[in-house]
This record gives sequence, C-alpha cells and structure tokens, in this order.
Amino acid sequence: MSIHLHNSQPQTISLTAAPRQSKLRAMLPYIWDYRGRVLLALLLLVLAKLANVGIPIVLKHIVDTLDNHSHTLPLALLAAYGLLRLGSSLFNELRDAVFARVRFQAMRRLSNTALTHLHRLSLRFHIERQTGAISRDLERGTRSVSTILNYMIFHIIPTFAEFGLIAMILFSQYDPQFVIITVITVAVYVAFTFAVTEWRMEFRHTANHAESQANNQAIDSLVNYETVKYFGNEAFEVRRYDETLQQWEEASVKSQTSMSTLNFGQSAIIAIGVTLMMIFASQGVVAGRMSIGDLVLVNTFLLQLFIPLNFLGIVYRSTKYALADMELMFNLLDHPTEIQDSPTAYPLEVGEGAIHFDRVSFDYQPERPILQEVSFDIPPGHKIAIVGTSGAGKTTIARLLCRFYEVTGGRILINGQDIREVTQASLRASIGIVPQDTVLFNDTIYYNIVYARPQASREEVIEAARLAHIHHFIESLPKGYDTVVGERGLKLSGGEKQRVAIARVILKRAKILIFDEATSSLDSKSEQAIQAALEEVATQHTTLVIAHRLSTIVDAEQILVMEQGQIIERGTHAELLNQGGMYAHLWALQQEES
Repeated sequence: MSIHLHNSQPQTISLTAAPRQSKLRAMLPYIWDYRGRVLLALLLLVLAKLANVGIPIVLKHIVDTLDNHSHTLPLALLAAYGLLRLGSSLFNELRDAVFARVRFQAMRRLSNTALTHLHRLSLRFHIERQTGAISRDLERGTRSVSTILNYMIFHIIPTFAEFGLIAMILFSQYDPQFVIITVITVAVYVAFTFAVTEWRMEFRHTANHAESQANNQAIDSLVNYETVKYFGNEAFEVRRYDETLQQWEEASVKSQTSMSTLNFGQSAIIAIGVTLMMIFASQGVVAGRMSIGDLVLVNTFLLQLFIPLNFLGIVYRSTKYALADMELMFNLLDHPTEIQDSPTAYPLEVGEGAIHFDRVSFDYQPERPILQEVSFDIPPGHKIAIVGTSGAGKTTIARLLCRFYEVTGGRILINGQDIREVTQASLRASIGIVPQDTVLFNDTIYYNIVYARPQASREEVIEAARLAHIHHFIESLPKGYDTVVGERGLKLSGGEKQRVAIARVILKRAKILIFDEATSSLDSKSEQAIQAALEEVATQHTTLVIAHRLSTIVDAEQILVMEQGQIIERGTHAELLNQGGMYAHLWALQQEES
C-alpha cells in the first residue's frame, strides 16, 4: 500500500535523485539479514548469463561445422548447446528460489514496520487522515518493495550484465561497427524510454490519487452504512464515487495511450538497430570476412539482448511507479511520532493511583484553546465526576490523562510522577477506560473482552461479563461467546456494546478507571444494574467519570462543572444544588425530562 496522504487536489510526486537514492538505501536493512542469499543469487545470475552468452557461441561452431560439409555430427557441440540451455534455465530458477526468501521477508518486515509506526503515531494523525486511502497506499508501498527487488535482481542487473558480455565479445571478435551500432541503439532506446516515461508519470500519479480517493470514499460510505440509509443518500454516494472514478478513468486512458506511443517507439529503435546489424553482418559474409556461423552468432546475440531490452521499458516504468509508491510509504515511516517516551522514561509506579491536574492547558490550534489552566485532584480510591455542555473539554481531559496528546501548559501527575516522564506503555496499562463511543473489533465477543488482558483465562472473562451484566445475554446467543459482532460491533446494540466495553475494563484490572459517559446508551433499568456494577468495580480504584446523565454521579466525592475549557463549579451533588448555578440548572432540566 504506498501511503497516499489524501488531499483534495492530486499531488505531483517529485522523484529527484536524492530522495530516490535515500529511499533505496532505506531498503537495505530489510535485506541485510539475508546478504548471504543475495550474494548467492547474484552468483547464480552470473552463471546463468555466462551460459546464456555461451549458447550463440556454441551455435556458431555447430553451423560452421555443418557448413563445411562435415559428415560427422558435432555431438560434443550439440551436447554442450543443450547443457548450456539447460544450465541457463537451471541457474535462473535456482536464483529465483534462493532470492524468494529475501523478497517476501522484506515485504513482511516492512509491513510490520509500517503498522508498528502507524500505531505509534498520535491520535491527532489518525483523526486527520483517511483510513481507506492509507490502507490502499500501504498495500501499494509494500508491493513496490517486492517489485523493485525483483526487477533489480532479475531484470536490470542481468540485462546490463549480458549487454556487457556481448559488447566484449563483439568488440574482440568482430569489426568495431557492430559494437558501435549496439551501443548507440541501446543508448537511444534507454534515453527515449526515460523521456517518455517521465512524461507518462503525471498520468500515473493522477490515476493513483483518484484510485486512492475512490477507495476511501467507498470504504467510508460502507463504514457509515446506517447514516447513508438514514438520509437516503445511496445515489449521492455512488455519484460521488463515480465522479472520482471518472478522473481515474481519464488519467488511465491517457496512461494507456501514451504507453502505446512508447511501445511503438521502442520497437522502431530496435528494428532499425537490428536491421543495420544484419546488413553489416551480411556484407561480411558476402565479402568472406565472416562465416554463416558468425552471421548466426550476431543475430542470436541481438535477439538475446533486445528481447530483455524490450522488456526493460516495462521494467523501467514499473520501477518508476514502484519508487513513487515506495516514496509515499517511506514518507509515512519518516512522519515524526508526536508522542514519544523521553530517553530517561521509566515505568509508572501507580501506587494508590492519586491523580493531580496542575494548571493544565491544551489546544489543537493556538487560536482555539480547549482547556485553560484546569486544576483538580483525585485522591486514591476516590470518584470524581466531570459534567458540562458539549465541547467543554471533558473528553479531552481523559485523552490527556492517557497521553494521547501532550499538554500545552501545566502538568499531569499520577502518584506524584509527571506522565511525560514515564513510559506510555506503563501509563496506559494502569488506566482502564470505557469510552463514549465503543468500537469493537470485527471478531467474537470473547475476543473483544479478552483483548484487555490476552493471557486471562476463560473463567476470568466470564466473570468479567457477569459483573458487567452481559453474561446471560451472551449465553442466549446461538454461538455464545463465539458470536462475531460485525464491523465496529454493528451487530450489537449500543447498550450491548457498552456492556462489552465495561466487561473489558473490568478484566483489565487497572488501578485508574475512566468512564466516559459509559451508560449513555443504556435504558433506565440496565443503567441501574450497570451503575451498581460500576460502583462495585470502582471500589478501591481511582475513578474519573465523565457524565451526561447527572443521576449517575450523585455519589461522587466531587463533581467538576466545566464550560469553555474551565472549571466554573466544583463540589458534591448537594453542595452544587445549593449553589444554584449551572449544575443546579442542568439537574432541573434533566429532572423535567425524566
């Protein structure tokens, strides 16, 4: 998948020599572990080319022997001819087999590296990027590495090695004009191929961009299937998809048409070169300077050289496209990781899990502050709730506590340790969260629960489901815990998904718990049951609750009321009601609604 970072306008990729060389160098670590195999493959390549060049030489001697009206079959020469042909094929196949491990191991390692890097990139990166385009470009990028390795070892190097051997033989055995014609033909051919291919690259880039965009649009519309159906926008989605495919079609047609021009030009150059060589060779035979065997030798050399050289045009184009795809993928790998462990980072000692927000400020853009010097404490084992209007910064506090973003001012401490000074892995291992929008893997219910702690036993998973009051529902399903929940968990209701998420966080056994509107998708009866379970789970845990329904947090030791990134009220439920401020107003509104 070459990583194509989606923009509204097509990008023109400049593949100058420097970045191209740097990206090729970037491939070296992926093949270095198999350098022995690479050297063996190159040795087999040389042997194959020596055998291939030896075939016309033996054929020349066979023809000359028969032309001299010999009454004895040149069995030794015929046997040598057959062995050289067999050897050429054998060495080529051995080369392919030896190098296969290098190619596919490089693809595997690069795929793992890309996925690992994507997981390391910040939440900001993933919110701003489109997954469909990234998926498509990752596929292209990984495939491009295999393409480049394949062409370098199996086509480019062999072709030029054979060209060098043939040029040496022609120069040492025949008139210089044969070498001159061969070199000029090859030079003109290569120059023409490079020039036309550079022109054609623009069409390829446009087609790639449109293909990635169309793929992203298709995936996006399918992921949001219900929304499309709610608004009856099936025709709109197909029309938008088709408009992008139309751009792809136009660029692809131009690419194909220009390729026909390129192919004809290449064939014309080869035809002229071969014709000139045969004219000079025929003159040599007529003049007695060359034998019929020499004519066959020159002709066979040319056929052997120009057949792969004709293919070299396709190789060059494919390599250029692969370099473009690889460029995008390595640009992704070069994308800086916004959230990084400091060199002196140490594992978090969570202790009792005390949390301290010390004048924390945060913004996505400087002109739009989200939090402004927010300060509060959550003592060990206590439950603190945050309420407020939409956009007040409640969920941002949870994300900052998990260090999905870096604070732009102030600091966050857990058990007296600045979370920027501890490892991210240990920090997130200490926090269990039930997010507002629960998204499940397209796998079984069991997999989605045990994901919190993969080494947990089945009994522990079932116990977590019991505490989350979802065990009986799971058991009622035909496949029980082996029921597949569908893409993003769409086969389950919102309340069922949230209870799976609650079971997952129970299984994690984290010291710090975050419930981000964890019961927002539940009916009143289920909410009461889940609230009892959450209270039981939260015992002896430091708990942060982000709530919309105020009835779920009346037992909190402290309630923070936020508006426009600031805490405007704080206190217990009773204290806030007595203040008669925003909390009291929200409480009155929700009491009327109920």
